[in-house]
Amino acid sequence: MSLSSHQKTVGISQVWLTPPEILKPLGAFDLDPCAAPDPRPWPTAEKHIALPDDGLAACWKGCRVWLNPPFNRYEAPKWMRRMAEHGNGIALIAARTETEMFFDNVWDGATSILFVKKRPHFHYPDGRRAKANSGAPIVLISYGQNNDAILEKSGLGKWIPL
Repeated sequence: MSLSSHQKTVGISQVWLTPPEILKPLGAFDLDPCAAPDPRPWPTAEKHIALPDDGLAACWKGCRVWLNPPFNRYEAPKWMRRMAEHGNGIALIAARTETEMFFDNVWDGATSILFVKKRPHFHYPDGRRAKANSGAPIVLISYGQNNDAILEKSGLGKWIPL
């Protein structure tokens, strides 16, 4: 599978870092359960869980969670299901609004969404910016009213309450 059509990941890596310009207006997060391994060029949360540790099985209780899950069709639904159940945080996924994952965990679980302006350029694990953009539109998914307000004021794109 791939990040999208422009970034080949098969046999390479599922690790794509969120651009700092997306993270900055979202504020501080307590936990990134699906973080890039150390050393990471910038933090995404106060606490990071990276492979080989299992962020899906970890305790998220009481945490505002940042989630940029693997973009493949087998892993992303597991992470998004857990985020919807947790109910406090912001996730970044491809804006594939017709998929079962989107219906089950966004339309029927999130409190707001934000369609990101332009297709972002993700970064390699060492911090280098990818040459090509994501290849698909990106959406930020909010779970919880405090996260809705942050997304609405972020200036990152078009915010829609659910």
